[in-house]
Amino acid sequence: MTTNRKRVRKAVLPVAGLGTRFLPATKAMPKEMLPVVDKPLIQYAVEECIASGIEHVIFVTGRRKNAIEDHFDFAPELESFLESKGKSQQAQMVREISGGLHFSYTRQNEALGLGHAVLTARELVGDEPFAVLLGDVIMDSAVPATRSLIEIYDETGNGAITVQEVEAAELQFYGVIQGEQAKKSRWAERLLKVNNLVEKPKTGTAPSNLGVSGRYVLPPEIFDYLETTKPGAGGEIQLTDGLCALAKEGALWAHVHDGKVHDAGDKLGFLKATVEYALRNPSFGAKFRTYLKDLKL
Repeated sequence: MTTNRKRVRKAVLPVAGLGTRFLPATKAMPKEMLPVVDKPLIQYAVEECIASGIEHVIFVTGRRKNAIEDHFDFAPELESFLESKGKSQQAQMVREISGGLHFSYTRQNEALGLGHAVLTARELVGDEPFAVLLGDVIMDSAVPATRSLIEIYDETGNGAITVQEVEAAELQFYGVIQGEQAKKSRWAERLLKVNNLVEKPKTGTAPSNLGVSGRYVLPPEIFDYLETTKPGAGGEIQLTDGLCALAKEGALWAHVHDGKVHDAGDKLGFLKATVEYALRNPSFGAKFRTYLKDLKL
């Protein structure tokens, strides 16, 4: 694996999906731009990048995704308008959306799976370790999930993924790891050496109750594995296959997330995330809580 270890500076955010589970809302608007309270879904992932020390975000986009580029671009006209109306705080908020990050965009021309989306970013990533964040998953914890993975990579030189405890009936929708607890680690029982992964196991066959949760830090060697991976079901190249190759080399760790995971990629998960973040809002959270308590249907 990588011997001349480089710092994790880049993150890949695959956003080329069609968002069909949210139709008709996503007919003309990217799913990633659906608002969770007052911020688009994708902004939560970008803010996690900022909090984790990432400097360069690479979006793997598709058609009809220009709104994402516009959201993270500079908006001097809007800032000037807000300032002229005495709305300095809003102008500052708009200015800080990009967080000083460098953004790049590349197209995934066909929906050929998550592994293919990651592979599409190879030229922009180069020969560096990098993070991958799925934009429809909001990770909530005291230490950002991506930062924890970066720290594991810095200490071990190996890839790392975030996993969460999943109910038995739901494991069939996840990639599930088979692993063993690290012998000595400052992450204690929350760090496991991954021996294998199974993508969407049949009910009763999962090797554990730990499902992959949409956060990865990977060495550049993953691209070589993905390039030789043959398409599986539906003609897609699965990232799981590349992760399995790393695991066989003894070069993959799993960190059990010690916070909450919001799978906002489906309607119910999206609604749950919206309600929980609304309840935390300092401006109206208390009133919203009272409303929910008094709600009669």
